[in-house]
Amino acid sequence: MSAVFASLIPTFLIIATGWLCRTTGFVGEQQWSGLERVTYVIFFPALIIDTLSRADLSSVPVLGVGGALVGAILIMAVIVLALRPVLERHFGIDGPSFTSIFQGATRWNTFVGLAVAGSLFGQRGIALIAVAIAAMVPLLNLLAFYVFIRFAGQPRRSPFDILRSFVTNPFIWSCAVGLALNLLAPPLPKPVAIYIDIIGRAALAAGLLIVGAGLDIRRLARPGLPHALSTGLKLVLLPVMAGTLARFAGVTGDDMTVTIVAASVPSASAAYVLARQMGGNAGLMAEILTLQTLLALLSMPVLISLLG
Repeated sequence: MSAVFASLIPTFLIIATGWLCRTTGFVGEQQWSGLERVTYVIFFPALIIDTLSRADLSSVPVLGVGGALVGAILIMAVIVLALRPVLERHFGIDGPSFTSIFQGATRWNTFVGLAVAGSLFGQRGIALIAVAIAAMVPLLNLLAFYVFIRFAGQPRRSPFDILRSFVTNPFIWSCAVGLALNLLAPPLPKPVAIYIDIIGRAALAAGLLIVGAGLDIRRLARPGLPHALSTGLKLVLLPVMAGTLARFAGVTGDDMTVTIVAASVPSASAAYVLARQMGGNAGLMAEILTLQTLLALLSMPVLISLLG
């Protein structure tokens, strides 16, 4: 556990640095918006393309890790959707608030996962997280679209609109490009490879700073059932389910640990942006993200040590 905790400390120190920069006004709102856009559209895709294009996928349990994470997400989605009538009837939780609970229980923060897996296992850890991204992101986006359309009163979108959202998602197209380069193309010319590598190195630090900038401790004055439910499901039950499925699939050792890392990270900061854009309860989503990020510092070392 000490090794896991030691790998988490730098990650959360960078998150704390982002929080301090935001709360003190050292970095302004418009500057954060620009950094977030550059990170999601340029830095992060460069990191994924560089990692997947050079990864030895034949030595990585792609089906075992990816299948376990996808299976855990599908089971979690069924559980949360089954709780919907109870939450509405007995606790008065409306549709927009339910979308925040759903996102909080299912989505994952790729920046934290990449940082922790890379710190523990280097390039192999990053490659496995990239595999997890390729497996989970399309499914999570599809589930999020369904939940917002079904429970937040969003108008139905055409198949073309949904396909366009998938294709233009940086997480998705960068995985497709990286896998295509790995499987179909010769190695990139050295100047191009160095260019992508240099840009990709900025992704983790910038991404974690953005996570910290999104924290708002003041929002946690009165946590309630939605906070506790989504946090318990995401930080405890999802890692347990992913670890169980991975074990049945024959995943062991460091690969099992990376699977638990991917499942035990807090929910994605992008969930807040999606809640604002699609009529969800953005305030509740921000509170859930803040609570999960703070508690993950304690829950992740325990779960990784016990399950991985």
